[in-house]
Amino acid sequence: MNEKKDSKDPFDEQIEQLTPDDLQKALQVFEQKIDHKYAAHLNSCVHCGLCADVCHYYLTYKDLQSIPAYKLSLVIGVFKKYFSFSGKAIPRWVGAKTLDKDMVKEWIDSLFGRCSLCGRCAINCSIGLNIPYLIRTARSALAAIGLVPPGLQSTVNTAIEKGNNMGIAKEDWLETVEWVEEELQDDIDDRNAVLPLDKKGAKYFYTINPREAMFFPLSIQAVGKIFHAAGESWTFSSDNYDVTNYGLYNGDDEAAGIMSDRLVRSMKELGCNTLVLAECGHGFNSNRWEAPEWLSKKYGFEVRSILEVVAGFIRDGKIKLDPAKNQDLITLHDPCNLVRLGGIVEEQRYILKHAAANFIEMIPNRQKNFCCGGGGGQLSMTRFSERRLKVGKIKSDQIQKTGAKIVASPCHNCIDQLMELNKHYKLNVQIKTVCEIAADALVI
Repeated sequence: MNEKKDSKDPFDEQIEQLTPDDLQKALQVFEQKIDHKYAAHLNSCVHCGLCADVCHYYLTYKDLQSIPAYKLSLVIGVFKKYFSFSGKAIPRWVGAKTLDKDMVKEWIDSLFGRCSLCGRCAINCSIGLNIPYLIRTARSALAAIGLVPPGLQSTVNTAIEKGNNMGIAKEDWLETVEWVEEELQDDIDDRNAVLPLDKKGAKYFYTINPREAMFFPLSIQAVGKIFHAAGESWTFSSDNYDVTNYGLYNGDDEAAGIMSDRLVRSMKELGCNTLVLAECGHGFNSNRWEAPEWLSKKYGFEVRSILEVVAGFIRDGKIKLDPAKNQDLITLHDPCNLVRLGGIVEEQRYILKHAAANFIEMIPNRQKNFCCGGGGGQLSMTRFSERRLKVGKIKSDQIQKTGAKIVASPCHNCIDQLMELNKHYKLNVQIKTVCEIAADALVI
């Protein structure tokens, strides 16, 4: 299942203990998530192979198991076996596959271990199949019987139980906000610069990736500096501030809905106008596009990326940036969930072109960018970490070819992966958020 596996892995033992009832439950969840549209998708793959040439797993390993069409065939085979007439009547002729313990193992290895749900295969599919959705559907079936790789499931459990995916206690969060506020005031020599908490009626309710509070407080300070310079009304929440949602990755819609609904409730309690999502690719995709489906309701407020907000501040003249303050050559990594799957493409470029004296694109970029390798929950699944670093070589090569000294990445998941790639492949670059670069260029 993975490159370095403990022979007594409890997860493997759990698979061996699967019962027929467990497998039936997985099939029921799988069936519930496949409507007529996606049933058509599962019957439409023409095996053209175009998806292979754009998948970072296949380009790295060059094996059958890494081809997106092969991964999809594992899902298609099970669908045909149980939910199509031909699969029941002539299973061998149509490639129908039984969902048994061996197939469960292959699903886990391929659909969790060889896919970051980056969506690059889908935009290059000759007939437009939504491959990431279909793979996530199979992940949902595995989640229903408790067969999500432990690291990924643990991240979801922590978020559900503790209110954020890092398990930060409320008092620690409040203390972090307090000392980061002091740092901000010292930085700009202004005691009026604050990081407001629970400010009712604020225009913007801002959320963060909890890793910022734990490891990257400068990201929080940078955004606070920008809001202060713009003179805007904004706030954090004391309780619900986590933009991340690993329910997107493990396939558990119920858990994903619980996490997103916390932000919805805080918006209503605080009476804010706009939910602003931090530089987090999957957090944006989850809370902007997927959550209304999980919650079966429309939002009664606006949802925007912090990149959209900051770009708007620049356009409206609310903040002024001096690109001369950032002289090093900067390149930009496009997070898959933010750009290809989320639609935030030009805002980060607009900001960087105003904030940096020297900006260079990676090739390819925008919707055709390569995944860094850290998405899809890969960073939390240590059993696949060797693969994750290996497929990240493509992104590493992209960075090296630019000659950049700084890599801007509007996603903390990507930042974590890029920092590992930086160390592993000796890139000798700095990794920063877009807002950090913009804050460095502020004219106050």
